[in-house]
Amino acid sequence: MPDRRRLLLAAAGLTAGALLLPTRVWAADPLDAPRSIGTVGERHDGYAVARDGATSETQQLVNNINQKRQAFYKSKADEQGVSISAVQEIYAKAIFDKAPSGWWFLTPGGWKQK
Repeated sequence: MPDRRRLLLAAAGLTAGALLLPTRVWAADPLDAPRSIGTVGERHDGYAVARDGATSETQQLVNNINQKRQAFYKSKADEQGVSISAVQEIYAKAIFDKAPSGWWFLTPGGWKQK
């Protein structure tokens, strides 16, 4: 396990198995197509973001997905007794790790393509 994740889990009072990450973070993800063409990216805080060129329908999809993610992150944080930001960081890393090449990620330093 990478040191950063281990430190994050330890700081949150969790063990490596405490937050079970699914094999695929979001099953049958409707964002796969817009991510593949670059109109949707992923942020460093575990939320999706519409990029330039996204349609209003894509923006609405991103909003709906983010509402579901927020509820999920809050649920996991409440279950584990940790901050929502700790959960978000773990899932954001899982999304990045499982993403194929070509997906865009909004880091604190700006957009990066995997």
